[in-house]
Amino acid sequence: MNEVADYKLVRNSSVGAELHEEEAKILATVLGVRHLKDGELLVSEGGTDHTLFLLAAGKLGVISSDAQGKESLVHTMKEGECAGTRAFVDRTPRKATLRGIGHATVYTLTPDAFDTLVDAHPRLIYKVMRALFRNTHTNLMRMNQESRELSNYINKTQGRY
Repeated sequence: MNEVADYKLVRNSSVGAELHEEEAKILATVLGVRHLKDGELLVSEGGTDHTLFLLAAGKLGVISSDAQGKESLVHTMKEGECAGTRAFVDRTPRKATLRGIGHATVYTLTPDAFDTLVDAHPRLIYKVMRALFRNTHTNLMRMNQESRELSNYINKTQGRY
């Protein structure tokens, strides 16, 4: 028997923040469950898998490669965060590699599994897509702030240096 995602963890995640208990239970039925060991690869940068990942337990490293292929840890995901929003929505190649840091449990949502809910649960779909938009918007705002701070640092403006 396949392992079933814990709807309580789904509900307490960035994707499930707006979901009612019954909606979280429905979403949990279409999620896959992956257990990662320390350093285990979940997905590679440039890959064409369009799965959305929700970190249920542990930590995930978000890793980016430079032009020479050298990998750098750019973010450590915490429980409840999701990754792969752009690939999931736009169906484009991955922009980062994801690896387990320690033992981690990841819930997976494929576009095909998500599509099975559209007709029967349109409000659930709406809430999840709104959460994905919020996630993307938050990341964009953070990146813009970091860019401004870097620019201010380089140009020695708007701060104490």
